[in-house]
Amino acid sequence: MALYDKNTRQSLVPSFLYSISSKKALDLAGNEAKSPNFNEPMVAGKARNPGFVVPAPFEPGKIEMYSPQFYAACTVGGILSCGLTHMAVTPLDLVKCNMQISPEKYKSISSGFGVLLKEQGVRGFFRGWVPTLLGYSAQGACKFGFYEFFKKYYADIAGPEYAAKYKTLIYLAGSASAEVIADVALCPMEAVKVRVQTQPGFGRGLSDGLPKFVKSEGVLGLYKGILPLWGRQIPYTMMKFATFETTVEMMYKYVIPMPKDQCSKPLQLTVSFGGGYIAGVFCAIVSHPADNLVSFLNNAKGATVGDAVKKLGVWGLFTRGLPLRIVMIGTLTGAQWVIYDAFKVFVGLPTTGGVTPAPAAAQKELPATS
Repeated sequence: MALYDKNTRQSLVPSFLYSISSKKALDLAGNEAKSPNFNEPMVAGKARNPGFVVPAPFEPGKIEMYSPQFYAACTVGGILSCGLTHMAVTPLDLVKCNMQISPEKYKSISSGFGVLLKEQGVRGFFRGWVPTLLGYSAQGACKFGFYEFFKKYYADIAGPEYAAKYKTLIYLAGSASAEVIADVALCPMEAVKVRVQTQPGFGRGLSDGLPKFVKSEGVLGLYKGILPLWGRQIPYTMMKFATFETTVEMMYKYVIPMPKDQCSKPLQLTVSFGGGYIAGVFCAIVSHPADNLVSFLNNAKGATVGDAVKKLGVWGLFTRGLPLRIVMIGTLTGAQWVIYDAFKVFVGLPTTGGVTPAPAAAQKELPATS
């Protein structure tokens, strides 16, 4: 007796790992569930010892679009995508920050790694990874979760016709609104991270670095870099989301020879990585001057924007550490979109971009007008 309809979509988890409740098994078979233990897997309507199994992921359509569960899933996906990727590129970020603060010592990417290895050893490459993980996990939760919320919110305000016509403006407005909130979550950890990474001996990490920072500059000092951080991250995120959405839409329109809903999930995730990498290159260029300012201000007590411009110069603000940041942000952004969309696929949600969804009100009217 088959427990699955032949039209049921195949899960990402192999079928032999599925854990099917007796109630669900009998319902699918058209019989009445009689076992009092609904957690026992069934074979031909009879309970057996479950052994060690992994529950099947959510089925497509299980989570309703724009429901609280949808936004919760996007928030978790954002935590995974931003927290894990930023932590993984900690060595690159550490060299980049030191090149911005001490260019006379860290003259290039290769020499920068050499200086760090000589002075701090291999462990030095991961200095500041804890505040990086925590800070960017919090930022990712707000960035992706609130982006999905504001994108829907602004689209509903605009209405179906204008939402489709001015979709890029909606992407920009939604991502900017989300990033304002996300940076409030990120700023304290970013301040500690930069100080730990660029001042050897200041602290080993978050546990001793945070108390020293607060003792030195007070709690409000943790938000000293919020304005430059907004200046860096808001344009960055606007470029990240708008470019990604546009690039993915163009790839499905001009590169992929079939509609998105006919593409396999691995192909869709490949498109997500490509769109993310392209978006990351533009993000790095647009936000780089502010990134230099954030590193400078968080490294020097009492420093101002004027001091940064005077020391680094306008050209230095735009170019110092830029090649490394392009490589880092391009790879980082591509990986973030893959992780984010892979998690959405796992919980039964569609990948991001490629199709402009009609607002909820318009979708409800479609059956009546068809």
